[in-house]
Amino acid sequence: MPLLQALQDELSELDQQHLIRRRRTVDNAHGANLCADGKDLIAFCSNDYLGLATHPQVVQALQKGASLYGAGSGASHLISGHSRAHAQLEQRLAEFMAPDIANARALYFCTGYMANQAVITALAGKDAAVFSEALNHASIIDGVRLARGTTKVFPHKDYAALETMLKECTAPKRVVVTDSVFSMDGNIADLPPLLALCEQYDAWLIVDDAHGFGVLGEHGRGVLEHFGLQSSNLVYMGTLGKAAGVGGAFVAAHETVIEWLIQKARAYIYTTAAAPALAHALLTSIDIISGNEGRERRAHLNKLIKMFSHGLNLQMWELMPSVTAVQPVVIGGNAAMLNIAGNLLDQGYWVGAIRPPTVAPGTARLRVTLSAAHSDLQVHQLTQAINRLDQMSHVAQCFAEVA
Repeated sequence: MPLLQALQDELSELDQQHLIRRRRTVDNAHGANLCADGKDLIAFCSNDYLGLATHPQVVQALQKGASLYGAGSGASHLISGHSRAHAQLEQRLAEFMAPDIANARALYFCTGYMANQAVITALAGKDAAVFSEALNHASIIDGVRLARGTTKVFPHKDYAALETMLKECTAPKRVVVTDSVFSMDGNIADLPPLLALCEQYDAWLIVDDAHGFGVLGEHGRGVLEHFGLQSSNLVYMGTLGKAAGVGGAFVAAHETVIEWLIQKARAYIYTTAAAPALAHALLTSIDIISGNEGRERRAHLNKLIKMFSHGLNLQMWELMPSVTAVQPVVIGGNAAMLNIAGNLLDQGYWVGAIRPPTVAPGTARLRVTLSAAHSDLQVHQLTQAINRLDQMSHVAQCFAEVA
C-alpha cells in the first residue's frame, strides 16, 4: 500500500537520523524510584518537582474525590460536567493567585496544552498581532497558529527586538506570549521589562508558567511571585500535573478575561470536563504547596539544584545556565547523546534524551530534571556518573585527534 509505504520510509529516515522516540512502560507508582520495562531506575526525567504525585494526602484526596463524584464528569463544563469540586478548585486557585493578579478569577482545564490553545485563540484572532518567544513550548506555537492572526517571533529574551516590533505594529489587538521557565533550557524569562513593554503598548502578556508554578516564589505562586509582579495585562497559565502532582491546568486572570474565555475558548467549551476527583485532589495539593511543607520541599529542591550544578566538572559537554529544576547538559550530536543516555540507563539513571526538533540541530542534550523526592545521595551519584562519562568522551576525542 503506497500510503503505508510512505510512512514507513519516513520512519526509516527518522531512525537513520537517530530521531525515533521510544516509550518505556512504568510498572509502579510514580516517584524518584521507578521500575520501567522490568528494570529498577532512579528517574531524573520527571516533572513531579515537589514529589506530590504519590504524597499520601494527595492520594487519599483523590480516592475520596472518586467516592464523592465518581470516575468521570459526564459532560462539558457548560452542560452538566462542572462539579462542586471544579468550582472549589477554581475559587481556591483564584484566592491563591490574587496577590499577583488584579481581580483574579481562575479557570480549570484538562491539560496545559488545551489551556494555552484556549487562551491564545480566544484573546487573539484574525485582527490581532501575536508576538511569540522563539523558545516557546509547542502548545503555544500551535495556539498561535490556530489564532490565525499576524504572527511575529522575537529572539530568545531579546526584548529590545520585541519593542521594535510593538512600535511598528498597527494591529488593533496585541498579544505577547512567553514561557516563564523554558522547558529545554531551564532559564527564566525576564518578566519585569517584558510586562512593562506590554503595559506601554497595550498588549496582553500571556505567561505559561508550567515549570514555575509550585516551585518558584516563597509561597509557590510561581514566576509572578518570584518577580513580585501584578498587572491586569497578565494572563497566567499554570499546569497542575507537574509540581502539583495530579493533572490538568488553570488560567488565572482578571475576572473579565476569565468570563470571556468561558464564552469564547473553544478548547474549554467543546470538551468533556476533567474528572472531578482530580480537582478534589488538587485542593490538597494547593494546600501543601502554599503551606510549611511546600516551603520545606522547595528548600530541599533548591539545595539539590545547587548540588547538581556545582557537582559537575565537564570538559566535553556544557551545562546550560539554570537555577531551576530543569538542568540541561548539551551533548551535541543525536547518536552521541543517545549513547550517553543509554549508558546512564544501564547504570540505573533514567535521564531525558532530547533531540531535534524539540531543540536545535547539533544541541541534543540530557535533560536532567530534579525533584524534592530525590535524596542528596542520588543527586551526588548522578553527577559523578555524568562526570565519568564526560571524562571518557574527552579522552576518546583526544585519542581520535592524535590518530
